[in-house]
Amino acid sequence: MPSEMNREKPLRLALIGMSGTGKTFWAKKLVDTGIPAVFCDDQIERRLAPRLAPGNYAGINGVAAWMGWPDSKTYAEREAEYLAEEIHVLDEVLQRLEKRPHDSLVLDTTGSVIYTGNHLLLRLRRQMTIVYLAASAAEQQLLIERYLNDPKPVLWRGAFQPKHEETPRETVARCYPALIEARRRSYEALAHCVLQVADLRATSSENTFNANRFLERIRAQTTRRLRSETKKRKGTEGKED
Repeated sequence: MPSEMNREKPLRLALIGMSGTGKTFWAKKLVDTGIPAVFCDDQIERRLAPRLAPGNYAGINGVAAWMGWPDSKTYAEREAEYLAEEIHVLDEVLQRLEKRPHDSLVLDTTGSVIYTGNHLLLRLRRQMTIVYLAASAAEQQLLIERYLNDPKPVLWRGAFQPKHEETPRETVARCYPALIEARRRSYEALAHCVLQVADLRATSSENTFNANRFLERIRAQTTRRLRSETKKRKGTEGKED
């Protein structure tokens, strides 16, 4: 499906970004308007359930506790298991969309969707309009504090690099900004549309800013992008002639 949206086409949005940027909040807002959604965190937890049950782990915080801190002995193995299940979930969603081209869907992805591999991400980009919810520098500090105080599953992918005599919390505080920056570049490269979280939070407090206004912002931005790309393409063709 092309990145542009109009009312004659199915609405297919994939929300991407770091944990805590509002992906689930806006997905639920869109569900309230009657658009179906898949919440990847829930589906991954469901697939991990047999491994979570022996330790009585449940919910997203339970998944984070099962994975452990990135310096734990079992972390690398469980990080790989989590990613394998995430890949399976995303593949299932894409197969469904490929077989049913008229279905609408909102996909609430995890922050680690960018690690699922280029093949899946290219399929995702073909099937859905990808919306990156981008955090400001000030909000990134809040994300770090939130992870330290209320951990969610995070795939570090080698970005956790302890120094001598450094506590795990100190390593997280030092390395998390680098993880955010690396992901930011990947999110921006993948997305059709970028919405600033600070702007959304400021306006979502207004009673008039709802799911429809959220969609209007996406439509406006993707339309501008399409026009810009069309203009550039015509300019290139003109030079070749």
